[in-house]
Amino acid sequence: MTAFRLVLACLTLLLSTAGQASPGSRLWATGGVTTIDGSAGGGLVPWALLSGYASDREWGGTLALSRLESDDYSLDVAAASFNWRNRLELSISRQTLDLDSLVFALKEGFGLEQDQLRQDIVGAKLRLWGDVLYSPLGQWSLGLQHKRNRTFLVPEAIGARDDQGTDVYLSASKLLFAAVLDRNLLLNATVRATRANQGGLLGFGGDRNNDHELMAEASVGVFLNRHWLVGLEYRQKPDNLTFADEQDWWDLFLAWVPDRRLAVTAAWVELGDIAGLQHQQGAYVSLQASF
Repeated sequence: MTAFRLVLACLTLLLSTAGQASPGSRLWATGGVTTIDGSAGGGLVPWALLSGYASDREWGGTLALSRLESDDYSLDVAAASFNWRNRLELSISRQTLDLDSLVFALKEGFGLEQDQLRQDIVGAKLRLWGDVLYSPLGQWSLGLQHKRNRTFLVPEAIGARDDQGTDVYLSASKLLFAAVLDRNLLLNATVRATRANQGGLLGFGGDRNNDHELMAEASVGVFLNRHWLVGLEYRQKPDNLTFADEQDWWDLFLAWVPDRRLAVTAAWVELGDIAGLQHQQGAYVSLQASF
């Protein structure tokens, strides 16, 4: 199935689910949105929260479509997740990166004519203990994301060691009631062990480093009301390739939750230099249905 057909199929199912399914019984917006890797969180950073609205006696999940447009690249993501009793989240996603301006550089420098990079991600997240609302230390979850680069020609040419790898992360999330001008405040911290280059789209490991390294990630969000959440995210990145330095990512996001079944997220994303093309920044939008 092509990336376009996958996106189209997910969109059709997403809209159908949004109109017919009944979400679970957890509180409004406590499933977060869908990250570019497919797990529940913000756009860039996974949270300890599990997807959808399933409580400890229910099951649920999400379907999501996302698009990021930077100066020289565009990224499409189709993702789905399943939540079993608010204990275990399983997710799958397909990322398609259009190389746009980089195509000409690859053709001249490496003789390559590839215009897309594609990656599949299978994830699992286990809630270890705690509750984001009522536990003093919040909710803690352990997750993994196995990533497989399906178009390894370009990553291999620039020095990546492998076409697949696994990230392991630990996240802690806490919601503080009436913490900022009587508004609820969401805090999240994540530590990720990874060797992925640009999230895995440029392969795994390299000539500088081929081992897993610990990276810090964080999110903070303020609920303006039950429908609107505004916040910031930061994601530290490894720097494995001599070919091009890799900078950390961050974004400023706004999420709208008009209904328990639907969430729309918009963000301004700063990605730094990617594969030698400098100062990549641009707009991100995501549509999610919960069931």
